[in-house]
Amino acid sequence: MEKEVQGLFQKHREEELEERRRLYRWNTWRKGLPLTVDAMTEKDLPLDMRFHEDKKIDFVGAEVTGLMEVVLKRLSTLLSSWNSLDDFAQIVWGHQSTLTKRVCESWKDDDFFGYQFLNGANPTMLRRSTSLPTRLVIPPGAEELQTQLERKLQEGCLFEADFSLLDGIQPNVIQGERQYLAAPLVMFKMEPDGKLLPMVIQLQPPCSGSPVPPLFLPSDPSLTWLLAKIWVKNSDLQLHELQAHLLKTHLMAEVFAVATMRCLSGMHPIFKLLVPHFRYTMEINTRARTSLISEGGIFDQVTNTGGGGHLDILRRATACLTYRSLCLPNDLADRGLLGIPSALYVHDVLRLWDIIFRYVQGIVHLHYSGDKDVQDDSELQAWCREITEIGLGGAQDRGFPVSFKSRAELCHFLTMCIFTSSAQHSAVSQGQQDWYTWVPNAPDTMRQPPPTTKDVTLEMVMATMPKVYQSCLQIAMTWLLSRVQPNRVLLGYPKEEYFSGPESKAVLSRFQEDLDILEREIVARNEGLDLPYEYLLPSRIENSITI
Repeated sequence: MEKEVQGLFQKHREEELEERRRLYRWNTWRKGLPLTVDAMTEKDLPLDMRFHEDKKIDFVGAEVTGLMEVVLKRLSTLLSSWNSLDDFAQIVWGHQSTLTKRVCESWKDDDFFGYQFLNGANPTMLRRSTSLPTRLVIPPGAEELQTQLERKLQEGCLFEADFSLLDGIQPNVIQGERQYLAAPLVMFKMEPDGKLLPMVIQLQPPCSGSPVPPLFLPSDPSLTWLLAKIWVKNSDLQLHELQAHLLKTHLMAEVFAVATMRCLSGMHPIFKLLVPHFRYTMEINTRARTSLISEGGIFDQVTNTGGGGHLDILRRATACLTYRSLCLPNDLADRGLLGIPSALYVHDVLRLWDIIFRYVQGIVHLHYSGDKDVQDDSELQAWCREITEIGLGGAQDRGFPVSFKSRAELCHFLTMCIFTSSAQHSAVSQGQQDWYTWVPNAPDTMRQPPPTTKDVTLEMVMATMPKVYQSCLQIAMTWLLSRVQPNRVLLGYPKEEYFSGPESKAVLSRFQEDLDILEREIVARNEGLDLPYEYLLPSRIENSITI
């Protein structure tokens, strides 16, 4: 009798998964990228993955508000192009944060420029140097710079941000006007007080047979140095939005979500653990593919990587995406960023990773008594293979597992999935409005080529900056993409109750307590800071990617 019951139970699970695999099909949206759910528009998605009515009303309303703001701001100035950097203040009204105002005041300062690579909208580019980059060409007569760099390298306080991924990408054409791209390299030094200061900027990699690109220095004329930093921040915005934000959170979370729906039955403990962290992710990604990164979409209208270049960047970023880069303790160790007091993102990331891991471990150990239970779970092993071999197109050569041999391996992978879908998205999404509303701090496009000499005038700077319409659209879109969601569900507080047993509820309760403790720690720390870091406050982290 018991065998018959087990057989019926197993048959039910198999029928459920067969139906799910019919509903949740893979699709190749663009070759060379992670697979997506098979849906041309959000209306093609299964109902369980659609926005609820309140979310839909809010989202559509926000889009209308954003477009109205673009029109109003465009009409508020009679300019078609900017005459001075101060002119951008004409469109900085409406949705402003306290930090936005600080950016407007301090964006030209070198320490403020460096701070953004530690704790800004994109804290994923910086790494500690282990040698001088081979692409950095020190020209004759600059021996003093070479000496300074080597000294900082020996002291262990030389850092770099390399945007080589942009090298050779075809720039966009916006309204018939060609745009321009750079692929900068920035070398920084860490001061004893924790400030990260730029030492040298090289805007383009050296090409054989071409003149050696100039190195821009803090000692250059102020406009020359400022334009070099603006070029860096334009490049940083591109890789932030495409690599750190879109690929490494949105698209990865969608792979996890589709594989979960196809491989894990509703009664599976790992399904129950993960499914709250995929709420609304398929719809927000589908909407992005139809309006944001689609042909003629916002990227094509606004950024110098639009028009197809953004897809080439995504392909390059996908080809070098590793499992370790998604596991933040490994990634931060590989980038040499551990133990830096002023790296607030790093500190908060590590605390959150440990808290999520403890939660995952508690659930896993309740349902798997040992490693053999993990090895023998056919649904779980199929889920792992589905992610690595199908969703990611065979990513085992980049460290992604094709099976789980132990509870420890499973816990590490599940922590990565939840962290990617919640905390990391928060870290790279919330800062868009703060750091990109003041357009000169990170322009979405550049209308003139990078300077090849140090003779820079204000006219050259302004001719390089985006036009008024693109600037207005940048502000509206960064607000739309990073605003607080009124119907948000916070990390650790899922709306649905998937685990009903007292042991599972105790694990979730401990998770919530750990998050509350971290909240108080971050609030107390921020009270003593000139620039509070708030993107990883648990009270600001959504349980899933919904925007």
